[in-house]
Amino acid sequence: MYEYTSSKSLFERAQQSIPGGVNSPVRAFKSVGGTPVFVAKAKGAYLYDEDGQKYIDYIASWGPMILGHAHQPVISAIQQKAEDSTSFGAPTLLEIEMAELIKSMTRNVDLVRMVNSGTEACMSAIRLARGYTGRNKFIKFEGCYHGHADMFLVKAGSGLATFNIQAVPGVTAANAQDTLTAPYNDLAAVEQLVADHKEEIAAIIIEPIAGNMGCILPKEGFIEGLRKICTENGIVLIFDEVMTGFRMASGGAQEILDIDADLVCYGKVIGAGMPVGAFGGKKEIMEHIAPLGNVYQAGTLSGNPLAMAAGIALLKELKADPGIYKELEAKTIYLRDGLDKVLSESGVPYVINQRGSMISVHFSAQAVTDFASAAAADLSRFNRFFHEMLKRGIYLPPSAFESWFLNNALTYTDLDETIAAAKSSLEAITGGR
Repeated sequence: MYEYTSSKSLFERAQQSIPGGVNSPVRAFKSVGGTPVFVAKAKGAYLYDEDGQKYIDYIASWGPMILGHAHQPVISAIQQKAEDSTSFGAPTLLEIEMAELIKSMTRNVDLVRMVNSGTEACMSAIRLARGYTGRNKFIKFEGCYHGHADMFLVKAGSGLATFNIQAVPGVTAANAQDTLTAPYNDLAAVEQLVADHKEEIAAIIIEPIAGNMGCILPKEGFIEGLRKICTENGIVLIFDEVMTGFRMASGGAQEILDIDADLVCYGKVIGAGMPVGAFGGKKEIMEHIAPLGNVYQAGTLSGNPLAMAAGIALLKELKADPGIYKELEAKTIYLRDGLDKVLSESGVPYVINQRGSMISVHFSAQAVTDFASAAAADLSRFNRFFHEMLKRGIYLPPSAFESWFLNNALTYTDLDETIAAAKSSLEAITGGR
């Protein structure tokens, strides 16, 4: 079994200078317990910690490493552009190329504004929807995480669910009062909110395929119903595709669900792992953003040349070879089927949710379709499973409320090793039953 000598000492050292020893809460391993693994490097499908131990990676930097870590075309693009300087604070050709590439791959996007993170993209999209409609309220869904802007930290998933934070200090009641929440997959609840707040709601924002309470799939007719409600009531439908954009398909969730949003938020993937985000959509809405309109949004590092170069290299490869998505899905289905077999043999109640290259395991006897059902699963069993898998060199998200992300550098040998590790991990936590 693995030892984490360097990670333990580094975590102790980090806590002297960094709140909780980490710069993003889920990394602290508080949900699963134990000491976080400090990563030294990564290549292809593998992570290597500060002790030199190797792990098969199922986080992929929370989504963007679709073709694996340190993918050479991406690295070369960054290295080449870095020789020209790391930032200019002025327009560049790369920003145009990125916007044109996004438009060419994505339906229903006329104009694109680059930002620096998925949080910033979602925050800006809500501001734009408010400015466009002249309304203040918006609807989000319990368990969907759209970043850490104040108005989003109401019944959010991801790290807030991991830490069981229901009310966030620093977020005022006045700020939160315009945030309306509904259970995911509950169209009737949305219809009621719209009826109760007629002509007050600017937007509905949703992860069309959720990844921040595990992988949660929309029920048949749910997203279609949201589209209909928005169209009939003059509400802006916003897809948060920070996770699904360019990962699920070339055109993201809009393509695979065959539904057009009014605004779409991106992050992670379009920078191939560099800090970046973007939001885009219909011209008639996007023209309200400054300098064309009065809805202000700005960022010194927006369109950073290194992030643009990295993202262009990745997106061009994905666009040129759409078969990559079929390969990724086939690998994910292979993993799903293998996990299904060993879990069924273990006698442990479980649910596996999967779509495209996103997947999650919930130790539950009931279907997991929203935040409440995800939270009702056996979280302590997941925590034990996580650590048993980690001991066997399998790096899963350190929370039951996070989707797993596959990358195409994974081989079927890696997947077989993962399935075998799951079998022995389950035997360890059930006593071989």
